[in-house]
Amino acid sequence: MCLAIPSKVVSIDKESNMATLDTLGVTREASLDLMSEEVSIGDYVLLHIGYVMGKIDAEQAKLSLETYAEIIKAIEEEEAELRSANNGQVF
Repeated sequence: MCLAIPSKVVSIDKESNMATLDTLGVTREASLDLMSEEVSIGDYVLLHIGYVMGKIDAEQAKLSLETYAEIIKAIEEEEAELRSANNGQVF
């Protein structure tokens, strides 16, 4: 299963049609080639395998990012429990 991750546009290079995005605190480049609508700095977009797939409402993006943060926290807690149960090793 593939997921599109909400990301905030922090800059746009019109010449290369690329955007710099902030995705959960990580900056990455993504192509705007698949977008039919205008994308602006500050917009939230959906990022999928290096391409901006569409715009997303800021409130919806916030809710999605909060859900991702909860999932990451749960995974980290589970890994910590596994390390503790397995004398510091994760299998």
